[in-house]
Amino acid sequence: MSIINKYLTKEIIKLFGFILIMVVGIYIIVDFLEKIDDFLEAGLSFSKAFTFFVYKTPFIVAQIAPVGILLAVLIVFGLMNRNNEIIALTSSGVSTFYLLKPVIIIGLLFTVLLFLLSEVLVPISTAKANRIWLGEVRKELVITAKAENIWIKGDRLISHIRFFNPMEKAIFGITIHKFDKQFRLIERIDAEKGFFKDGQWWFYEALVQQLNPERGDYESNLYDKMAAKFDFLPEDLKRVMKKSEEMSFTELADYMRKVEKEGYDATNYRIDLYAKIAFPFVCIIMSLVGVSIGIRRQIGDALPLGVALGIGIAFLYWIFYSFCVSLGYGGMMPPIIAVWTANLIFFCLAILNLLYAD
Repeated sequence: MSIINKYLTKEIIKLFGFILIMVVGIYIIVDFLEKIDDFLEAGLSFSKAFTFFVYKTPFIVAQIAPVGILLAVLIVFGLMNRNNEIIALTSSGVSTFYLLKPVIIIGLLFTVLLFLLSEVLVPISTAKANRIWLGEVRKELVITAKAENIWIKGDRLISHIRFFNPMEKAIFGITIHKFDKQFRLIERIDAEKGFFKDGQWWFYEALVQQLNPERGDYESNLYDKMAAKFDFLPEDLKRVMKKSEEMSFTELADYMRKVEKEGYDATNYRIDLYAKIAFPFVCIIMSLVGVSIGIRRQIGDALPLGVALGIGIAFLYWIFYSFCVSLGYGGMMPPIIAVWTANLIFFCLAILNLLYAD
């Protein structure tokens, strides 16, 4: 590796580390101040709150890393631009595109590291953080939330849902057990599917079995459609389902195949699966964006403006990426196109900006 490449690599990584520590620290402090009252009201100790934020840190790092690499590359090249180092290098026969070599290598390295972080550490730490927040702080009634099934415990009520589609607010394979104070089964409801409409649940193809206290046996009734007294809203069910960020790539892929095999719509999970591959590539895209801004002559005299521009571009990327993914969730775009469109467009813009740089 040449002296120039070593210098650029060292400066970019050093600045990235500083930016990451600073931004993550600020994020955690603000989040801590917002949530500490909830921990105190729940009667939890300071050590439990500290543990929660430790578990949450890998997810925060995964979200902030692309912006950190963009700012690190932009500032390094912006400072070289201000000090006329880029002009000196190009005057000595060093091509601007030669300087891209360490940036591309760093971008690819961070892409791999971000994928590994999201694959290995984030699912475990996020699941533990959610367990503390939902179970111990919010004291949700949910007792079990597996990827394949959803079990819910309420007031003398145990419910099982085979599959929940959050986009359609639909549940499938429903079984509800109701008990009296002696924990005797007094009613069981089995339904093929249910939809949340007009503020309540409607069950279809339902079998209701009720205990007759006089005879001690159960009476059965079939309903094509019935209004159901089910206290959990779709928003509650979203919280109990194991989230995609709590699953590794292989676990999510297995779950997606299982859902599709059972005949349910797995579009959301397919999009989340593709996103686990597509999103880490934002690191190399943001690296190129940082170079394309930092090498412009105007930025040499107005580096803060360049930093603001870089943050703005990162914000636009996130908005556009989220918009495309939302279109995918809604079935308006194929999953693979939904997660890769933002990467492709911003990659092309970065390349064009480099080609037309001064």
